[in-house]
Amino acid sequence: MEKKITIAIDGFSSCGKSTMAKDLARELGYIYVDTGAMYRCVTLFAMRGGMFDSDGEVAAAELKLAMDEGKVIVSFTLNATTGRPDACLNGEVVENEIRSMEVSSRVSKVAALSFVRTAMVAQQQAMGKDKGIVMDGRDIGTTVFPDAELKIYVTASAEVRAQRRYDELKAKGMPADYDDILKNVQERDYIDSHREVSPLRKADDAIELDNSNMTIPEQKAWLMEKYREALVLVQK
Repeated sequence: MEKKITIAIDGFSSCGKSTMAKDLARELGYIYVDTGAMYRCVTLFAMRGGMFDSDGEVAAAELKLAMDEGKVIVSFTLNATTGRPDACLNGEVVENEIRSMEVSSRVSKVAALSFVRTAMVAQQQAMGKDKGIVMDGRDIGTTVFPDAELKIYVTASAEVRAQRRYDELKAKGMPADYDDILKNVQERDYIDSHREVSPLRKADDAIELDNSNMTIPEQKAWLMEKYREALVLVQK
């Protein structure tokens, strides 16, 4: 029987990490966890609770109290149509809501809060304790699973990522402005890379993938090759 491993995929926003990780997990029969969706769910909870002021700052004490009281439960449910997991906030499927620009423009501030990261990282580590998991985010290879057998660090130019996000929103029939999206991508890059708790950075043993000019099939073939190489190493 083939040994199962942990696959950590980190990188900048809108690099296609989630699509990549979902497809890889499905192909391998692994569990997939979109950690970015978890932080987006917490952000949506804070938005619904009126916890952001006019400057976009979050009421951290109020959010912490709600989380300490168990009022923010993030989970995933399998979408029978897509065959992929949808994010749920307190049992409600919120997959589309958390992909809005309103959530995108606020999520980095929420994800930078130490108590939010501590809670989410604990959940993520519990999900991955039995291996056979593909997880993507900002700090999977550095903080959540530093011992992951395969670590991928994904990057692409801000312009390419903004265009992808624009196309994705338009395809869903959601409002989108390219310049606003590009600004959001650049702001999120800065916040994610400069936050005090678990900043986005490439793990020393991660393999970098710049997918700016790659097709989806090329990316899939590259990932499968890296997976097979990692598997050979753990089975020695």
